[in-house]
Amino acid sequence: MSVIAAYNPSIRIPTVPNANPITELKEQAPTDETTAAPKVVEGVKVTISGEAFKAAGAAKSSNADIDDSGLDDNVKQVLKMIRQLKQQIAEKQAELAAVAAANNLSPEEARARTSALQSEISSLQAGLMSAQTSLAKSMKGMSAEDSMKAASLSM
Repeated sequence: MSVIAAYNPSIRIPTVPNANPITELKEQAPTDETTAAPKVVEGVKVTISGEAFKAAGAAKSSNADIDDSGLDDNVKQVLKMIRQLKQQIAEKQAELAAVAAANNLSPEEARARTSALQSEISSLQAGLMSAQTSLAKSMKGMSAEDSMKAASLSM
């Protein structure tokens, strides 16, 4: 390295003071800190409360009345779809109300979100109307008791 400095005196290569040879480093006794196994870090830990289990059970049992009704499977499917669409419409209407009440949105952003939500609500309502029409067609061939049961479950 001194040869480089001899040819080009502007290059200065610093030297390492008290550089220990590799053999001296191997002879040193390892400390407990360096040889200790690294602590295994666990991932994300999730704890589910009792209320969450109850809510999950309630979600499963929300259609239990439809399942236990004794109606045909296709009618049960339509009734479940009607409930799901009604729930989605209610959620979108709540979002729409939240956008209307939000003061932190610019007028353009509020208009855009309102328009998008209204469009989603319209498509959900069209799907609901289609499902209700399908239910009405299915109810024509049912007995009066089953028709009443299906009508009450669709409400």
